[in-house]
Amino acid sequence: MEKYKVYIRPGLKQFLDKLIINFKVAVWSSASDDYVKKIVNKIFPEEYPLEFVWGRSMCTLQHDTQSLDDLGYSDYYNHLNYSKILKKIKKRGIGRLERTLIIDDTPRKSKYNYGNAIYPSEFKGDQSDNELELLTKYLLTLKDVDNVRTIEKRGWQEKIKLITGAKPNRLT
Repeated sequence: MEKYKVYIRPGLKQFLDKLIINFKVAVWSSASDDYVKKIVNKIFPEEYPLEFVWGRSMCTLQHDTQSLDDLGYSDYYNHLNYSKILKKIKKRGIGRLERTLIIDDTPRKSKYNYGNAIYPSEFKGDQSDNELELLTKYLLTLKDVDNVRTIEKRGWQEKIKLITGAKPNRLT
């Protein structure tokens, strides 16, 4: 952690508190396994009941041209070249795909599961950011949906602002 600055998004504690009451929660990141463990230990309270914590070793290396287009070469160490394929959760009996959501600010990492994906805006350090407040409200609208894959999630920020009258996020 010495090499990295960790920016805590405003509202994280309230977000995590609301999640644990209403959902099963897990962490799956395309960062290195060691880094993910360090971040999880820094962000989550020790007693927070995570279903699992997975890092890059549980991701799938993408063999596509995106890295070539972006960098001019294939960079196998770049976290952007790894996808999270939800079938791994199903195979392990951890959850049903129809009831599983993946929240990631990089659509490329969940491109094989777009029906399960919610894309919050990237956090850039703005302390007036209210994305987690909006995301909490949106997730609660999906809590009892039988099949989240059938719900159109693009534009979720605007939808939840209209439903709840929430203040717009300056970053979205």
